[in-house]
Amino acid sequence: MKLNRTLLAAMLALSATATQASVLLYSQNFENPDLAAFNANTGFGGKDASFSSVNDIYANQPAGFTFAQQWTVETLRVGGSQAWGGAGFQDPQSRAGSYVIGMLSSANDDRLGLSFNIGAYKFFNFQLDISSIDLDFWGGPFVPTGGLAPSFRLSLYDNPTGVANVGTATLLDSVDITGVLSSAPNVFNWTNHIVGLNTTGNTNGNVTLVIDELVGGYAALDNFRIVASDTQGDVGQVPEPAALALLGMGMAALGLSRRRHHA
Repeated sequence: MKLNRTLLAAMLALSATATQASVLLYSQNFENPDLAAFNANTGFGGKDASFSSVNDIYANQPAGFTFAQQWTVETLRVGGSQAWGGAGFQDPQSRAGSYVIGMLSSANDDRLGLSFNIGAYKFFNFQLDISSIDLDFWGGPFVPTGGLAPSFRLSLYDNPTGVANVGTATLLDSVDITGVLSSAPNVFNWTNHIVGLNTTGNTNGNVTLVIDELVGGYAALDNFRIVASDTQGDVGQVPEPAALALLGMGMAALGLSRRRHHA
């Protein structure tokens, strides 16, 4: 039993050390909109969607946090009965909840910016879900006939002033991600992505993440999780590799201890 307790203590200590190497900056599933703000701008045939700004609909989530956006970034209501002839936006994978963010790659260059201070951490890690979806209003449909997989560019910019923006200073790093086709224009088909953007070269820890849809016509975003870390791709939901290795050694040692006990 002494061996088991020693191993357990070492495993817990390493796990705590690994946890300190990252910090959760932001988590948002868009499930708590300001409904008054949402309903204020559903006109012009905007069934099951609102063109109110993201800040109007999701202000102070968390307190003091603000978005920056270029052109219109809509909020879509999932499972409604107005869009697409009453069929609404459908989510067979049950990953969207009741609300998602929608963005154009055509007509206007829609962009969404989120600004943070990441301190001295080496990586800005971003996890999100993306899906093709289309509108039958506001000038839509936008997705080409037959469908087109959405592609987004996720860019990290230096932001010395700390003011929310859509990328006005030095580009630090950029990654493109691509989703998959949807079975119908009103049906989500989600894919999950984790990217680790290098923070090297930032001035004072202030950075801005810019989301820009490149291809697809129109697409949706949901389930944001942003973590500052010294490990690329670490979003704080799985143990560090070192912790996993120690866990494996610990389990092996526990097994050996049990075999000796029963011998």
